[in-house]
Amino acid sequence: MKILVCISKTPDTTAKIAFTDNNTKFAADGVQWIINPYDEWYALVRALELKEKDASTVLHLINVGGADAEPVIRKALALGGDEAIRVNSDSRDSFTIASQIATHAKSVGYDLILTGKETIDYNGSSIGGMVAELLDMPYISLATKLELSGTTATVTREIEGGEEIAEVSLPLVVACQKGMAEARIPNMRGIMAARTKQLKVIEPVAVEALTSISSFGLPPAKAGVKMIPAEQAEELVRLLHEEARAI
Repeated sequence: MKILVCISKTPDTTAKIAFTDNNTKFAADGVQWIINPYDEWYALVRALELKEKDASTVLHLINVGGADAEPVIRKALALGGDEAIRVNSDSRDSFTIASQIATHAKSVGYDLILTGKETIDYNGSSIGGMVAELLDMPYISLATKLELSGTTATVTREIEGGEEIAEVSLPLVVACQKGMAEARIPNMRGIMAARTKQLKVIEPVAVEALTSISSFGLPPAKAGVKMIPAEQAEELVRLLHEEARAI
């Protein structure tokens, strides 16, 4: 069994967001970078659990990014995994990123590819589906459970008003979300081992980007809160009719 987990570098959820270059680039100065939580807590940890059940499983990590992503990749290696691959590209185009992942995956021949359901920065939720299409593999998104029996995967996913259980033959691409696994913290042994695990850097293949970023914008600032004394019910009703309706 060969498993590939896609790892993305994202800003910490508490980071203050700002933009530069006429609002076309994210301002990275002073930002704490982390592994995208959906990739780490659900995709990677579930892959580790599968590896723990079958010691013959080979677990690789892949990231499409610059050298500044390597500390994040090393943290992922500290959690587990046999080796990591970094495709040396800083593209923000989903098709380009998916193409780099698919090209590597095709050369190795993975049985299972796991991603998070989305990244917490761009929220594109498109990489998994594109990778599956480029590799001509089945794809299941919004997965909350994944079990393997030989070459068959049983995947539970969220649907409107309930859940759906599907049985799929490997190879397979799955986008994971909450419920798939419980978050782990790297231990000292894992941190030390990560220093010597192989991190391959490969150059990207030529791909024509399908999208480009025109500009970023912050959401409108929240309006102030008005406190109305309990005895002024009529004033509250007036505000709800006249001011709240206009928001």
